[in-house]
Amino acid sequence: MQDYDLIIVGGGIGGSALATVMAQAGRSVLLLEQSRVYEDRVRGEWIAPWGVDEVKRVGLYDLLVGAGGHHLTQHVTYDEDRDPVQAEAEALPLGIFRPGVPGPLCLGHPKHCQTLFDAALAAGVEGFRGVQVIDAVGGATPKVTFEHDGQTREARARLLVGADGRMSQVRQDAGITLHQDTPHHWFAGLLIEDAPDWPDDMQAIGTEGDFGFLAFPQGGGKVRLYGGYALDEARRFKGEDGPRRFLDAFVVNCAPANRHLVAGKPAGPLHAYINADAWTDEPFAHGVVLVGDAAGWNDPIIGLGLSITYRDVRIVSDILKASDDWSPAAFAPYAEERAERMRRLRIAGQLQSALDMEFGPEAQARRHRYHEQGAIDPTLRMHGIAVMAGPEAAPPETFTEAHRRRVLGA
Repeated sequence: MQDYDLIIVGGGIGGSALATVMAQAGRSVLLLEQSRVYEDRVRGEWIAPWGVDEVKRVGLYDLLVGAGGHHLTQHVTYDEDRDPVQAEAEALPLGIFRPGVPGPLCLGHPKHCQTLFDAALAAGVEGFRGVQVIDAVGGATPKVTFEHDGQTREARARLLVGADGRMSQVRQDAGITLHQDTPHHWFAGLLIEDAPDWPDDMQAIGTEGDFGFLAFPQGGGKVRLYGGYALDEARRFKGEDGPRRFLDAFVVNCAPANRHLVAGKPAGPLHAYINADAWTDEPFAHGVVLVGDAAGWNDPIIGLGLSITYRDVRIVSDILKASDDWSPAAFAPYAEERAERMRRLRIAGQLQSALDMEFGPEAQARRHRYHEQGAIDPTLRMHGIAVMAGPEAAPPETFTEAHRRRVLGA
């Protein structure tokens, strides 16, 4: 049995980033990843400007840009009640939210994961792929039992880190409770290629009829597309021709430029999942701390999974580097900050879902009123500041029932 400072279960973005940072700080790290090949999971490719700042603070920005990280610099909001020419003329510059950050950063999920895993190994981390974790025990002497290449192994550490995603075994073994709210809509995603005529630096969102769409260029003529639709339409894009029908849903009057997307070719799987928020009251236990989705996640409608993860990595690594006290008490400030962060983002996501992923005459009138009044009263759009500049950048009253009623007219 070998001993380490840290055993990190999950070699995706959060786990590999934390492993790299801690190895660079001189700590011994064992990194365990279940997959042998990183796959397109149809999420985890867009980092908000405040998340880009977190990437910079942990020293990984140049690495991601060198791997092909691609900045977006303008945002267009389309809607069935808006003239597309006007919408494009009012494109929002995305470099206004964080000094020195030109806009969100995009990098394909498999490439992102592999880049960080390789960086972790280069920093001195001992990493294994194709691992099946049998048992992950916290407490005074954290220990992991796992299978790798047909052999059963055990390892001990001062601290066990759960970076193993939404179905986290570490979270379950530690007895940490996960709370989840009621789903609001379906959310499907598809990567396309051969769409060079879509502006390489422009992201877009829009709603028309019974479909809400989003587009995020990845560079080189590739664009990640998302679509939202009602909960009772679970089979809307199922079947062999699902990707084609999904692309055809982007044919809308409010966004003529979508023709460039419709002409693209699928370059990955089409996956659909129910949106929802989930959170933990305390993302730690004796000998255990959670980061990323293992600690809870935000509604993907506002795309903040990676930004949340990189802030987790920054805060947890700062705690681990600052002192040899890795007791539960040391992680209390992390839990407090994360709880408020996720509460605020949960409200921001609920507002965005109600605006962009509800359909019919009433929802259409609500969006029209929001766009019209928001142009006069920018405080109605403060939840968007939370999404782009960070949840702490918007005033506290943004995250109240009174503000929700102001935005939605309810």
